[in-house]
Amino acid sequence: MYKQKPGIDIIGKVLDALYKHNTDALFVMSLMHQYEERGSLSKKQLQGLYQKASNVEDIPIGWLGTLEAIILKMPTRYKSTETILATPIYKKDEESGKLITAILEKYPQHKRVLFLRSKYENNEPLSTAEIAELKKFAKLPRIITK
Repeated sequence: MYKQKPGIDIIGKVLDALYKHNTDALFVMSLMHQYEERGSLSKKQLQGLYQKASNVEDIPIGWLGTLEAIILKMPTRYKSTETILATPIYKKDEESGKLITAILEKYPQHKRVLFLRSKYENNEPLSTAEIAELKKFAKLPRIITK
């Protein structure tokens, strides 16, 4: 068993006293096993141990006070309650989407516009050259969008 500091082992004594009080308690047996393996218990486990020990009359009050002091010395870890909402990195430009649909209505097999539509639908940003190219295609005499 690994001990952090030499001296009186109050946690071990409390665990032994609880085990002698009720030999069938699975919670106490699992805490004893973990304490023997790791040499320490977490703050939540010590709080559970304290609650079990405070119900037993055979355990000295001094041990309970020492156990409570050990619990109070340990740091409390808080989980953040605030969830971070995922914001999209790229916001779709609706004007580009309208231009793409207008061009593809007249020319459904236009390969360059089909490529730009796949980029647009995959949330990839269109470069300024690609947007200018779309506007150039839209200015063709047969495709006028307003």
